[in-house]
Amino acid sequence: MTNRKNDRNDDPNDLPQDDYVISVALRRSLAVIGMLAAVALVAWGVYSAGKPKPVEVVTQVQAPEIREVERSVLPTIPLADVTTQVGIDFRHHTGKEGERLLPETMGGGGGFFDFDNDGDQDILLINGSDWAWSSKVTTPKPTMKLYRNEEKGSKFVDVTQEVGLDHVFYGMGPAFGDFDGDGWVDLFVTAIGGNHLYRNEQGKFIDVTSQFRVGGGGENRWSCPAMWFDFDRDNDLDLLVGDYVVWSRDLDLRNNFTLTGVGRAYGQPTNFGGTFLTLYRNDGEQFTDVSEAANLQIRNAATQVPSGKSLAVAPVDVNRDGWMDVMVANDTVANFLLLNQKDGTFKDVGVTAGVAFDRRGIATGAMGIDCGFLRNDDNMAIAIGNFANEPCSLYVSRGAKPQFFDSAALTGFGPQTLLRLTFGIFFADMDLDGRLDIVCSNGHLEEEISKVQPTEQYEQPPQLFWNAGSKAATELVELSRDQVGDAFLKPMVGRGATYADIDLDGDLDILLISNGGPPRLLRNEQSLGNHWLQVKLIGKAPNRDAIGAEVRVQLGDSLLRRQVAPTRSYLSQCELPVTFGLGKESKISKMEIAWPDGTLQLIENPQIDQKVTIEQSSP
Repeated sequence: MTNRKNDRNDDPNDLPQDDYVISVALRRSLAVIGMLAAVALVAWGVYSAGKPKPVEVVTQVQAPEIREVERSVLPTIPLADVTTQVGIDFRHHTGKEGERLLPETMGGGGGFFDFDNDGDQDILLINGSDWAWSSKVTTPKPTMKLYRNEEKGSKFVDVTQEVGLDHVFYGMGPAFGDFDGDGWVDLFVTAIGGNHLYRNEQGKFIDVTSQFRVGGGGENRWSCPAMWFDFDRDNDLDLLVGDYVVWSRDLDLRNNFTLTGVGRAYGQPTNFGGTFLTLYRNDGEQFTDVSEAANLQIRNAATQVPSGKSLAVAPVDVNRDGWMDVMVANDTVANFLLLNQKDGTFKDVGVTAGVAFDRRGIATGAMGIDCGFLRNDDNMAIAIGNFANEPCSLYVSRGAKPQFFDSAALTGFGPQTLLRLTFGIFFADMDLDGRLDIVCSNGHLEEEISKVQPTEQYEQPPQLFWNAGSKAATELVELSRDQVGDAFLKPMVGRGATYADIDLDGDLDILLISNGGPPRLLRNEQSLGNHWLQVKLIGKAPNRDAIGAEVRVQLGDSLLRRQVAPTRSYLSQCELPVTFGLGKESKISKMEIAWPDGTLQLIENPQIDQKVTIEQSSP
C-alpha cells in the first residue's frame, strides 16, 4: 500500500518549472497581503483609542434547561456455576498432539432437549476424539455425553451408555428435531468424516444414518452447523447441513501456518476451499438431497468455486410471509440470506439485504448467529459473533422488508466486542423485563496469542449485554461482576452457548461450552420480581413440536415475539418452550400463535408466572 505521507513533495527542484514559478509568486503575494493587514489593524487601534467607549448593553438570555436524564438502573442477574454441583463431569477432547490442525480448535457444541419427555431439559455435549493416525490412545475413549435432568435441575445423571450414544467419532454439534413425528425428539450430529442420525425410540437412540442416507460421506468432510426446519411447508421436518471448508490433514500441514515468535499455528479459512450447503427433504420414509434443485449450491461469481464456509445457520422468516428463510454465517466470505421462494428453491439476497458484509463492505470472520426482535417492534435483529479485532455484527431491519443496517456501533454493542473472538451468541431475556438481552461466548484459537497480540488472550470472559431499551443513551450495556458475579465472567475458551430453564422457576439458565475443557452450567438466581410466561406448543403431526411457529404476546404498547426453533448460536441448540419476560405487567392483553402451516390461534387471557402447554386447534 502506498504511504500517503510520501505522496507529498515539497522540494521545488522536483516541481515542473511553470508550477514552481506560480508557487513562488503565490507565496510572495500572500506575504504582501499579510503586511498590509497588519498595518490596517494598527491604524484601527490608534483610531479607536481616541473614541469614547460605547455604553455596554447586556441582554439577558435564558440558558436552555438541561433536563436530567435518569440513568438506567442496571439489573442484578447473579449467575451461579453449578456444573460440578449437579453432576456434570464432561471435558471436551480435541485430539491435539502438537500438529495444530484447524478442527482441533473449532469444536465444543451441545444443547438442551427433553429426550425422555418428562417435561424438563436434559443436556447433550458433543465430543471430539483421537485422530486415526494418533500415536496415543485416550482411555476411556471420549464420546458425547447425555445428562438426564433429575430433581428440577439439582441433579444431572450421565445416561450416555444406557441410551446408546456412547459412540466414538470427531463430533462438532447437534441438531434436535422429531423427524418421524412420533413425539420423541431425534438427534443429528455433525462431524468430521461423516455425520450421524439417531432416531429416538422412547428414550433409546438408534443410529439410522445409513438407512436414511444423510451421513454426507467422505473421510475428510467437515460439517459444522445443522438444523431441522420445514422449508416446503408440508408439515414435516427437513434437514439443512452446512460444511465449513475443504479440509484434510495433509492440506493443513502443507500450508505451514506460522505465528511470529511462536512457530506452527492454526490455519486461516482463507487458505482452504469453500463448500456447499446440503438440504435433505423429508419424504417420509427417506430423505432426498435437493441441494442443487433448491439453488443452494452457491458459487463465487468470478471463479465458480463453492463460496460457502458456514459455521452457523438460523431459521428465520425474514419477510414475514410464513415461509422459513435461512441466515448463514460464513467465515471470511460473504454471509448468505436465503430467501424462500415458496417453490422449493431459495435465493441468496445477502448482499442486497445488507447482511453479507460489515458496514465497511468487508466479509467478517463470522462464527455464531441468532435472530430476534430486539426492540419489541416490527424490526428484526440478526446478531453475529465475529473474529478478534472485528466487532460483532448487529443487523436491524426496517419493518418486514429484508433490508438491514448494521447497528452494532449505534447500540454500543460493537465497540464492547471488538477485542473478543466471539463464537456462541444468542438473544434471551435474562432479567425477564420484556426485552431481549445478548449473551456472547468468547475464546481465541491460539494458546499463545498474547505473545503476538498483547491485547488478546486465549481464555476470554463471556459477556452479557443488557438491553436498556432503544431510548437509552446506550441501548446494549455490558454487565460487570457487580451485576452477574464472578462465576459467569471467569475466562474460558468459549465455543457453544445456549439456554434453558433447567430448574423450572421461570428464568433462563445458561450453558457455555469450551474447547478442550469443561462446560459451564450457570443457574440464573435473579430475584427482580418480574413476571413471566413460558409457552410449550404441540402442533399437528408430524411436526408435533411446532418448529417454525411464532408466539406473539401483546404487552401494553409492546409486541413480544418468540420463534419456536432450537437452532441458534454456534454448534448449539436451546430448549423448545419459549420464555416471555413481562416486567411489572401483571396481565397480557393478547396472545396469538402463528402455526407453521400458516393458521392463527388466539389465546384468551393467558395466566402468567407459569408454563402453559397449547395444542394446535382444528380449523
